[in-house]
Amino acid sequence: MKGPPFDDATFLRFFGTLDERQARLCAAERALALGWGGITHLARVTGLSPETIRKGIAELRAGTPPVAGRVRRPGGGRKKVEVVEPAVLTVLQEVVEASTAGSPQDALRWTSASKATLAAALAARGHHVAPNTVGRLLRDVLGYSLQANRKDKDGRAPPERDAQFRYLNAQVQAFLERGQPVLSVDTKKKELVGAFKNAGRTWRPKGDPVRVNVHDFPSQAVGKAIPYGVYDLGHNRGFVNVGTSHDTPDFAVESLRLWWEHEGHARYPAVEGVLICADSGGSNSAQSRVWKVRLQALADQLRVPITVCHLPPGTSKWNKIEHRLFSHISIHWRGRPLVDYETVVSLIGATSTTTGLTVTARLDLDQYPTGISIPDAVMAQLALHPHAVHPQWNYTLAPRPV
Repeated sequence: MKGPPFDDATFLRFFGTLDERQARLCAAERALALGWGGITHLARVTGLSPETIRKGIAELRAGTPPVAGRVRRPGGGRKKVEVVEPAVLTVLQEVVEASTAGSPQDALRWTSASKATLAAALAARGHHVAPNTVGRLLRDVLGYSLQANRKDKDGRAPPERDAQFRYLNAQVQAFLERGQPVLSVDTKKKELVGAFKNAGRTWRPKGDPVRVNVHDFPSQAVGKAIPYGVYDLGHNRGFVNVGTSHDTPDFAVESLRLWWEHEGHARYPAVEGVLICADSGGSNSAQSRVWKVRLQALADQLRVPITVCHLPPGTSKWNKIEHRLFSHISIHWRGRPLVDYETVVSLIGATSTTTGLTVTARLDLDQYPTGISIPDAVMAQLALHPHAVHPQWNYTLAPRPV
């Protein structure tokens, strides 16, 4: 039976003033009044889906009361893409890493690729996401923003930079495909330990800020914290050894040994080789004899070959550990004074991210003297095998016969 005459234009003027729930119920009421074909007609006129109108009809017939202060029922509405497809965050991070820049000490990073370009790259990997959704994920979840310029003035980069990055990435991919450990290592910025201001803000009762020293005099410090990080790319795990002495090659290799003792041996029971991605300077410098001698001793101890690929000079901010581990530590402890070593270790160890990062931290009270020299005779005894590609940056230390 056909219902009363229906003026589409008059109805739409009224319909446009309604909220989502009111619109659904109003369309449902008119569809019932029109009778057969009413749902199809209202869907065409209002733009609502037939399923939405059917839900409205069900609500009218059930007499479902509205929830105070809500338009949708609890849990209603479309789920976010990262909830429906959790893997999209990992894939997106892989896509943007090639164009990532920014200081690892800052909360803000940026990518030079556009949202549309990134959306197309995601679609090619089976994740169909709108460009605006890509922008939201980058900004709100991964901590990126889109900038017109790209920061790449990290110093004078050598002409072999791009070739070394291609070779390093190929090595990383080969090790990961074989299920072998790939470690990104570096020393985070040293921190004075004591009642000193730590940049950033944190929630506190109004009018009750944490009181800290007016001046950051080292003489007033408990000491200094030297966090050496080991980031496991394959498992998104961080291990930080917080030293109190000096940032030396001995300290760096001891941090690697501790990683193996506390986490590595259990995570990689069938290890055949280890790949270390390191900067070209600092305690893990490509020119450091002590670094290579201590790594040789570690390879002898583990009975596993250790391959090292150094990032070219001037490109340290592209080291994975900077934006996958250190930046998150800085965000986690911002605004909190590092009053003692226990606080430093606990804040680092409590760092985590929505993409699954977890961190282990420990305090290292050992002393690491500086000024150690290695004679040529000791270097000649190393089982060091330079690679054919940029041997000054790529080499493997094989275990020596017992």
